[in-house]
Amino acid sequence: QVQLVESGGGSVQSGGSLRLSCTTSTIASSTNCMSWFRQVPGKRRREGVAGFNINRVATYADSVQGRFTISQDNTRNTLYLQMNNLKPEDTAMYYCALGGGFACYTPLNPDEYHVWGQGSQVSVSS
Repeated sequence: QVQLVESGGGSVQSGGSLRLSCTTSTIASSTNCMSWFRQVPGKRRREGVAGFNINRVATYADSVQGRFTISQDNTRNTLYLQMNNLKPEDTAMYYCALGGGFACYTPLNPDEYHVWGQGSQVSVSS
């Protein structure tokens, strides 16, 4: 069974940077996709943050465009999320997720993902 193990969360001040990592026994290929999501307390639905679409082009939520960068290292089966210029509104639990091929068509839609990491807390103070 595929497992996703996350690391790299923490607390920073506004304007700071963090990098999240997600290591898995498989990596995005033509038959699956991986993305990053986040969830704040009180919201039931996870928000798509960054992912790769069907053409393997990085896709971002408008709220993080220009500040976050998603990347993957296939040799280490690891997905990354580099977060720069963090803002207090970025405070959330961040999750990496693995979905089947259909997830690549809507990489920021959490309904297309069936395997989730344990979550990494990111806290940004003003």
